[in-house]
Amino acid sequence: MALESKQNVSGFIIQGFSDAPEFQIPFFVLFLIIYLIILLGNLITFLVISWDPHLHTPMYIFLQNLSFIDISFTSAILPNLIHILLTQQNNISFLGCMTQMYVFGFLANSEYLLLTAMSYDRYVAICDPLHYITRMSRKHCAWLITATFTVGFGESINIVTLISKLSYCASHLINHFFCDVTPLLTLSCSSTFIVELLIYIEGTLLAFNSFLLTLTSYIFIISAILKIQSSEGRQKAFSTCASHLSCVIILYMTIICLYMRPTKSYSLKRDKFFSLLYIVLCPVLNPLIYTLKNREFKSSFNKVRKRFVSCFFNKPINHQFK
Repeated sequence: MALESKQNVSGFIIQGFSDAPEFQIPFFVLFLIIYLIILLGNLITFLVISWDPHLHTPMYIFLQNLSFIDISFTSAILPNLIHILLTQQNNISFLGCMTQMYVFGFLANSEYLLLTAMSYDRYVAICDPLHYITRMSRKHCAWLITATFTVGFGESINIVTLISKLSYCASHLINHFFCDVTPLLTLSCSSTFIVELLIYIEGTLLAFNSFLLTLTSYIFIISAILKIQSSEGRQKAFSTCASHLSCVIILYMTIICLYMRPTKSYSLKRDKFFSLLYIVLCPVLNPLIYTLKNREFKSSFNKVRKRFVSCFFNKPINHQFK
């Protein structure tokens, strides 16, 4: 019977925000604007770092990969949500649901692993600056980035594979705005104990260890900053890691609220709210936090902007006035 139910599942229905029909259009406009802001901010960050060789340092290479992740994992969720709000067509195939859940999990895991690598970069820069070039060489930087995506890629496979083998013999209505792990587990009529156990084990091994490594890095960083005698020096040292620290705090708070709890305590409104924060807040804030007060990046941005304007506007204008 379980096997028959499993084979008969052809897709799911994503409820989204259909329980509040009066807010469909406002939500559509809001999420469209947010998505465009995410694309614009992170794309500018990615392209400026790509085009300016002076920014090809570990800190900016990590930031470039962070922008790539933010663009990719929000693109796995928000366009489909915007489409649902606009057309009210909220059907998604079984394969599409599993793919969306996997891509989101893979990129989300890669993000907090990348933030861990960024905390190590800041630790070496502040606590061991004399050996920074050696310890954060291009080879070591490439290895950290490769490990980040490799572990993130492999970590999600086990969970999605087990979820895809569950039986869904009751309602196929996903009470969420995308295919997330917890809403799917609540729909299953078979035992989810193994899946939940795997989530806690992998969450402990990956997320918790990443958090401990980040926390340890910042304990040493703060200790080193406090030893700096001048207040100007302390402020300058702290400013190099303040943006990263704020992003880490936001990320781990939402992860803990979303996933580090039993399925029985699932709350629709609370989880939708925290999911929106998790999906939207960091991708919107990352380009602003990392680049807004960064003189080096702003200088590179102005150079790239002038080069772009020169290529596309000055030549035709000069030709016109000749």
